[in-house]
Amino acid sequence: MFDTGTKFTNLFLDVRASSLLQGFGQYVAEEAKALELRMFEVGIIPGLLQTPEYAAALTTAAVNRGSITEAQAGERLRVLAGRQRLLVRQPAPQLYAILDESCIRRVVGGHQVMVDQLDRLVEVAALPHVTLQIAPFSMGEARSLNLPVYLPVLPDRSVAAYSEAAQQGWFERDPAEVQPLLTAYHHLQVEALPQAPSVALISKVREEIQ
Repeated sequence: MFDTGTKFTNLFLDVRASSLLQGFGQYVAEEAKALELRMFEVGIIPGLLQTPEYAAALTTAAVNRGSITEAQAGERLRVLAGRQRLLVRQPAPQLYAILDESCIRRVVGGHQVMVDQLDRLVEVAALPHVTLQIAPFSMGEARSLNLPVYLPVLPDRSVAAYSEAAQQGWFERDPAEVQPLLTAYHHLQVEALPQAPSVALISKVREEIQ
């Protein structure tokens, strides 16, 4: 009626996901339909791959800092649980996950929570529809992305992008905006450790934190 495309729908999704960053509600709606999903994360394990205990430790810390309320923490965990069903959906999307080495070295929730989380990463890497890579610290300036980026391939084969900073998220469908992020992701895939050495590094870090 107002010739605004999906603007009102996107605003509704953001309002509904009130404890989440702007743009994330839009992204979650598209993520659920993805045929393929590429992701890069810095500092923390990506939500789709988190154990419940790891996720709870992050939300509890946010509540303790006063960043969110208890109710908002519960909302975040419910949204996350819904998102994680993507991994067992039939047919499951092809998932390409690149984690900066900081994700596996930053202990969250204490030693046991982190050990269980690293075990979970090894389990997920064994799934036939998952490719898991670590971008090691040794990459230095060759790492082509510095902020978290998620790139879902949608049913019409178009690619969307979600990226975020500390207090702001951006969801984008414009190919002119998405393509540079996709290109940077492909560069990162080439430079990051292949899956077998990545899993070996995860296992090594697991042993170090026991």
